[in-house]
Amino acid sequence: MAKLISSKRATIHDVAERAGVSYQTVSRVLNDHPSVAEATRARVNEAIKALNYYPNSAARDLAARQSRLIGVISCNLADYGPTQMLINVEQSARRAGYDLIFANVDPTNRKSTAAAADLIRRWSVAGVIILAPVRSAAYDHMLRQLENIPHVQLDVPKTDSPTEPSVIIDQFIGIQLVTEHLIGLGHTRIATIAMSDIWFSADARLKGYQATMRDAGLEPLIIGSGDWSSMSGYAVMKAWGSKLDFTALVVANDQMALGAIYALQEMGLRVPHDISVTGFDDVPESRFFSPALTTVRQDFSLLGLRGLEYLQRLIDDELAPVTEQLIIQPDLIIRDSTAAPAGHS
Repeated sequence: MAKLISSKRATIHDVAERAGVSYQTVSRVLNDHPSVAEATRARVNEAIKALNYYPNSAARDLAARQSRLIGVISCNLADYGPTQMLINVEQSARRAGYDLIFANVDPTNRKSTAAAADLIRRWSVAGVIILAPVRSAAYDHMLRQLENIPHVQLDVPKTDSPTEPSVIIDQFIGIQLVTEHLIGLGHTRIATIAMSDIWFSADARLKGYQATMRDAGLEPLIIGSGDWSSMSGYAVMKAWGSKLDFTALVVANDQMALGAIYALQEMGLRVPHDISVTGFDDVPESRFFSPALTTVRQDFSLLGLRGLEYLQRLIDDELAPVTEQLIIQPDLIIRDSTAAPAGHS
């Protein structure tokens, strides 16, 4: 009797394991991406030959085909931006027929990020979406633990040479819009309340403000740094005092702007008559601030949809680009908290 021989077609993950690299690196080799070192490229090609591997864009790895589960790793859910990302990713995933498993982490704590990566791997998810990443060794270690699972990051730094799949809203452009708006009104002394640069979005907003000011021949002024909360915006403004040497204030998010406006009003100053104030995010309450807040609107619904669509491509197609960054543009929303400086005509 003839013996039945069962053979399993090699997958991109088999090649990655044999070559000792991530599946993204194998994909880069298959796509002839220039960022791969020649020694690594040779090792991957040797593994491809040894395993008789050939890509099949019409089929996924068996485990991924069977899995309709996506992992979502998030952090800082007390804040508006990450919460909106999570809500919209969940809605997009469920519309596409996926179930989700969640892990909320402290992105600066290695035990927390390692536990999240372990949870994701135990559930054999088809892919992972990572929300609001930060600059930390613990976060980088978690990424390495997940490198053989298709994943997309949301809200990473904008770059012309991406090395990871990501979808972002352009924070630099957003803060540039509000700063240019103030300059266009005639303000030349414009300060900012920033945030810790551990957050990529905060770092981009600060750099966008500084670059826009310098491009206009103006001197940037950081009066303090908050923690995204209204209380921190209030505290920074109160600590600076009422003897202001600026006529406009660019604040890194709407909540801190609300706190700053409240502090200014306590000091007997009027917004925008004495000082113009801008925010960022366009939280639902911002149009009901007193005065209504000029801010930047981020399309979190589109961010969640594009992030999920990109992850689906990585799951379904071994040849999908793994170094692409999709960029969504924000919108300037002009309301009553900004006006020309006093005496400007």
